[in-house]
Amino acid sequence: QVQLVESGGGLVQPGGPLRLSCAASGSIFSITPMGWYRQAPGKQRELVAAITNSGSTNYADSVKGRFTISRDNAKNLVYLQMNSLKSEDTAVYYCKGRKLGRDYWGQGTQVTVSS
Repeated sequence: QVQLVESGGGLVQPGGPLRLSCAASGSIFSITPMGWYRQAPGKQRELVAAITNSGSTNYADSVKGRFTISRDNAKNLVYLQMNSLKSEDTAVYYCKGRKLGRDYWGQGTQVTVSS
C-alpha cells in the first residue's frame, strides 16, 4: 500500500512561482514512474509531468520550459517546481505513483493563478 500526500498549493499571481511536494508513505525508489496530473473545472485530468526512478522525465507541451519535476528518493519526496504560472494552470494538482502495476493517487492540492 502506498499513500501519497500533496502540499504546497495555493493562490499565486500570474508570472509567479510555486512548488508542490508529494510525500510518500514509504520508499519511493520502487514507485516508478511518479507523476503530477491536474484537473481543471469541467476538464479531464491530464498529465503534467512524470519522472522515473532513474530520473528520466517527460512533460506536457503546455508546461515545457516552465515546470520542473524532480524526486528525492532518500526523502521519499517528489516535487513540481512551477514557474511563470498562467491563469490556465489553475487546477487541482494530483500526485500519482505506480508500484507493481498498480496506480496510487494523492488527494490533490488546489493551485489558483489569479491577480
